[in-house]
Amino acid sequence: MSDLLWFLFVLAAVGVVTYKSMPLNTSLIAVGAALALATIVGSLGFFSWLLFAIIAVPLAYEPIRKDIISTKLLAFYKKVSPEMSQTEQEAIDAGTVWWDGELFSGKPDWQKLHAIAKPKLTEEEQAFLDGPCETVCGMVDEWQINHVDADLPQEIWDYLKEHKFFAMIIEKKYGGLEYSAYAQSRVLQKLAGVSAVLSSTVGVPNSLGPGELLQHYGTKDQQDYYLPRLAAGDEIPCFALTSPEAGSDAGAIPDKGIVKKGMFNGKEVLGMSLTFSKRYITLAPVATVVGLAFKLHDPDGLLGEQEDLGITCALIPRETEGLQIGRRHFPLNVPFHNGPVKGEDVFVPLSYIIGGEQMAGKGWRMLMECLSVGRCITLPSSAAGGAKQLAMATGAYARIRRQFRLPIGQMEGVEEMLARIGGNAYLMDAVTSLSTAGVDLGQKPSVISAICKYHLTEKMRTAVNDSMDVHGGKGICLGPTNYLGRAYQGTPISITVEGANILTRNMMIFGQGAMRCHPYVLDEIYAAQVEDKKEQLDAFDKAVWGHIGFAFGNTLRSLWFSVSGNRLSSAPVADSTARYYRALQGYSANLAFLTDISMGVLGGSLKRRERLSARLGDVLSHLYLASAVLKRYDEQGRLIEDLPFVHWAMQDSLSQIDIAIDDFIRNFPVKPVAWMLRAFVQPFGKRFDKANDEIEHQIAHMLQNPCSARDRIGEGQYLARVEGSLFGDLEQTLETIIKVEPIFDKICKDLGEKLPMTQLDKLAERALTAKIISEDDAELLKEAEAGRLRTINVDDFDPQELLMSTSKNVKKRTASRKKTAKAA
Repeated sequence: MSDLLWFLFVLAAVGVVTYKSMPLNTSLIAVGAALALATIVGSLGFFSWLLFAIIAVPLAYEPIRKDIISTKLLAFYKKVSPEMSQTEQEAIDAGTVWWDGELFSGKPDWQKLHAIAKPKLTEEEQAFLDGPCETVCGMVDEWQINHVDADLPQEIWDYLKEHKFFAMIIEKKYGGLEYSAYAQSRVLQKLAGVSAVLSSTVGVPNSLGPGELLQHYGTKDQQDYYLPRLAAGDEIPCFALTSPEAGSDAGAIPDKGIVKKGMFNGKEVLGMSLTFSKRYITLAPVATVVGLAFKLHDPDGLLGEQEDLGITCALIPRETEGLQIGRRHFPLNVPFHNGPVKGEDVFVPLSYIIGGEQMAGKGWRMLMECLSVGRCITLPSSAAGGAKQLAMATGAYARIRRQFRLPIGQMEGVEEMLARIGGNAYLMDAVTSLSTAGVDLGQKPSVISAICKYHLTEKMRTAVNDSMDVHGGKGICLGPTNYLGRAYQGTPISITVEGANILTRNMMIFGQGAMRCHPYVLDEIYAAQVEDKKEQLDAFDKAVWGHIGFAFGNTLRSLWFSVSGNRLSSAPVADSTARYYRALQGYSANLAFLTDISMGVLGGSLKRRERLSARLGDVLSHLYLASAVLKRYDEQGRLIEDLPFVHWAMQDSLSQIDIAIDDFIRNFPVKPVAWMLRAFVQPFGKRFDKANDEIEHQIAHMLQNPCSARDRIGEGQYLARVEGSLFGDLEQTLETIIKVEPIFDKICKDLGEKLPMTQLDKLAERALTAKIISEDDAELLKEAEAGRLRTINVDDFDPQELLMSTSKNVKKRTASRKKTAKAA
């Protein structure tokens, strides 16, 4: 019996070093020490040491390990590892690993998360939000912009330029605002809450484009000339990347430049002949300078021996001969400026290359580095701002609008949608806060940016669909008082641009995440590419044995957490959120375990199994989204009032992780391995359900009643109670309706009647005559009735108004087509 106990003791030592993923030699020493103790005190002897020696000696003695084991592993790795194109390599190399690396580690350090400083606005940034940003939101007339002018009015264009909205990323020494990523996010959230046209017009110049590229890679002459002009609004930039034949596969753009000599401004210079056709280029119709991505070729060797130089970025002034821009696309009736850019044999000097001649062929790396930052800010922030505005508006509308003698927000079907809107708004704001904090710390989080872009735009789609359902007819009838219709129409645009969501989910998040965030995979890839055989084996040996220890550790951790239901793992807090920290720690181990098994079993074919990759990407994504929620709750002071939002968001993310893991295992192609995965990861089935009805009832109630938790959901949004502000009017009407409810109940009680809460102005006169209420109460009832009618009524038009608009547009289109055909 004692032999068995000492054997279990040694086995426990093996388990501990494996669980903690100790270095190989440290692990062997620890197990050897345990075996020695068992031999001296207990009765374990020769056969135990023989078994240990058979395993330990080849592993510990480097020459044997490398020559016998690592060499074979390297040969196998080269055989099964997927090929990587140059563009994929550059995309992976471009970004940095941050908190996403911790989530991939199997044992995230929560102290690191909590130690990330809470992002804050400077006094200057706060003044900009409270001043120019608030003012320009008040200048917006969505109906005029979208239906009448198909453009921002000139006064808004002038205001944006005057107050440097296009220069938030440009350094102050060039006349820019040089705001933090967090400040940019808050600005875009506010603008997006009132107008997609406004937010996209401001967002694009502050995202991927000439300004960003010039600051990082431009020559001094380029910076000195363009950046002050961009900051002042004298130049409007666009960036032309997408081609008709290369949308999601941007690295396959057919647009080309040929290095040659030619005449430019009356002189012969060394330059490029550019032929390109681009589309979907935001701000192109009004741009004064076009950033252009193309593949540069040097067939005559004018720059060196390399003929195909690769993707290159250049700046082309609008007046350049042969450059064709000005026509517009019409994206889903949301008329932000967007259109095609074309040119054939357009000759420009090499000095037009961003960064000059030495940056020829380095454009893809430039784009990937800048995109990893911009994708964290522009679209996620716009989506979060939209969702926050919808949460406020839909909550107010659900309290004001009544059916069956009660606010529709008290109906359980509506409560479900309100909870989803509110919970997602809380989560989305948390994600933008954490992500921009990372950018401000100097990170270029390519994986996190893909997570943010995909999940926040998808959640915005869910929020606007739910809001439309709650509003019913109010949402579907377009007109000056409809604050939902254009958002509903335009939401698919954000799904499509900056990397379509199908591509982002199925190929980018896990495809990049597994390589960028895994602590050893990228090292193995690089090691296998080393030309010197000895250096190659040395580097691979170090990486692969680190990987093996990592894999064994996460296998044990994954099993331990799954069997124990995460109950025995640690958490940095002791309140009701502790179980979420423990769960995320277990799911992190599950992700690392599933990733290593998948790579080992499927090898290069995993890259082609996009749906399996997407599900692992979903696990990583929801780990990040959930940790952002915990971070927000912690940095805002762990306010008990916010717990329903926290519980909803956490349980939604954790249940989605469970679903993704279940789907992954059910569809794993090697069934014996799938059975093993089930036993190690979900032995008792799924662990989390979505939030229950009580939590959703609490959220719905908060969105319909002014309170500090509701204020935090709408923090920073445009809700000014001024004439013409639809959202401000909703807020005012909500408060007025809540004030008159007890007055209305008193009238019904004193009259002995069950009355519908309609025609409150007439009811006020009746109650005043009956001396049930005061003059002030009567005025409040009349004010409530006026606001209630403004809220529930929809716009209507004389038939000729719509016919004349349609006829006018048809005539314009016909004339334009005739003109184009004649020119051709």
